[in-house]
Amino acid sequence: MNTGLLLLRLVAGLLIAGHGVQKISHHLGGSGLAGGTAEFKGDGFRGGVLTALAAGGTQIGAGLMLALGLLTPLAGAGVMGVMTVALTVKRPHGLWVQHDGYEYPLVLVAIGAVLTATGPGRWSADAALGLAHWPLWWLPVALVAGVGGGLATRLALHRS
Repeated sequence: MNTGLLLLRLVAGLLIAGHGVQKISHHLGGSGLAGGTAEFKGDGFRGGVLTALAAGGTQIGAGLMLALGLLTPLAGAGVMGVMTVALTVKRPHGLWVQHDGYEYPLVLVAIGAVLTATGPGRWSADAALGLAHWPLWWLPVALVAGVGGGLATRLALHRS
């Protein structure tokens, strides 16, 4: 089980962090901060540079924390939050990713929830700090903070 949790954390966390890097820089094939800002404006969001920095920074931070297994409920909430916003952007296109749908953000929301529920496993920063066994009541807290925060962000920053 610990090997599976480690693999899941590393793959999902590093991909999320990499996506955040792309959103705010030219690294990993990104379009830089100007490109991230244009993406959000094109998707109907206010805030410009600050929106791109907040989204990219959250993806980098939450993704790296998830990969490390560090403060897993907080990392899970961050992942669920940014991916909930992405899901709302892609929702009009339907479920499937080949039509620019929300399939992939939904999977990442689920991964954030699952890792919050299971904990990060033995090979994690949380385990090294004595925090590997998070109580299950952290799951609803992380869901409300993550999904609720993502929906609140959408409501606050998206132009009608």
